[in-house]
Amino acid sequence: MDRIKIFSGNANKPLANEICETLGMTIGKSEVKSFSDGEISVDIKESVRGVEVYVVQSISMPCNNNLMELLIMLDALKRASAFSVTAVIPYYGYARQDRKVAPRTPISAKLVADLITTAGATRVVCVDLHAGQIQGFFNIPVDHLYAMPVLLDYIKKKFQDDIVIVPPDAGGVERARAFAKRLGSAIAIIDKRRPRPNVSEVMNIIGDVEGKTAILLDDMIDTAGTITQAAGALKENGAKHIFACCTHAVLSGPAMERIEKSPIEELVVTNTVPERDDTRSAKIKRLSVGPLLGESIKRIHFGESVSSLFV
Repeated sequence: MDRIKIFSGNANKPLANEICETLGMTIGKSEVKSFSDGEISVDIKESVRGVEVYVVQSISMPCNNNLMELLIMLDALKRASAFSVTAVIPYYGYARQDRKVAPRTPISAKLVADLITTAGATRVVCVDLHAGQIQGFFNIPVDHLYAMPVLLDYIKKKFQDDIVIVPPDAGGVERARAFAKRLGSAIAIIDKRRPRPNVSEVMNIIGDVEGKTAILLDDMIDTAGTITQAAGALKENGAKHIFACCTHAVLSGPAMERIEKSPIEELVVTNTVPERDDTRSAKIKRLSVGPLLGESIKRIHFGESVSSLFV
């Protein structure tokens, strides 16, 4: 482990520190700042020659700044003769743009993957990618981690009643089924149509939720339109209690106002996206993926299986 060093940009330093605590080490010395015109400057303040380096950086708000910080840090470490440079990206921004949804639109998730590789990354570690096929956008190894163990542990301790796992749209059925299987619970499905980006309309619920504790499950919550409309539909269909879980709490725009007004009793999220002043709420419970990422880094270093963490 003395041949490992962990650095962090400004996106999620608390999580980087938790990872270091898990591994019993201190975070690498670096300075990431901006000039008065917004240009980003990176200074690595210790030798990394011949060392395995891990850069922890979520591509979260402000996503463009954080992405540039990551790219410049990767380039700096590559040029400093690091043995390998792994980009640890708890939240992979631009992941929703993973395919052409209309003529003449970009596949930005692929572009970001190319930028990260060109900048000097030799491996990537991500948590709950919005679309699993993004792993194939890279020509370097990708370790795709899941927050499932963290969320499952909390759910098992918190809920003893008759629960039903509910994905807020059809795209999350596979994830919901995996959770339900481990909990021994049923699932229900919400049929939703989205007329335009960031606007969703709930149509109907497939499955029995009446009198049950419904747990909405998604990989990310951005403006919270989908999750809160789903919560409203569950309430109308007789759900006794309504909770929600997600990995990435982006929570932009009207998200907090919608969550506060919704029938969701508690929203359980992880710290892949850092908490901001405007996203603090008594309704939100944050769990840490620091130990999970720390254990994954340790296994990568020693050449051990990472996938066995999620069996």
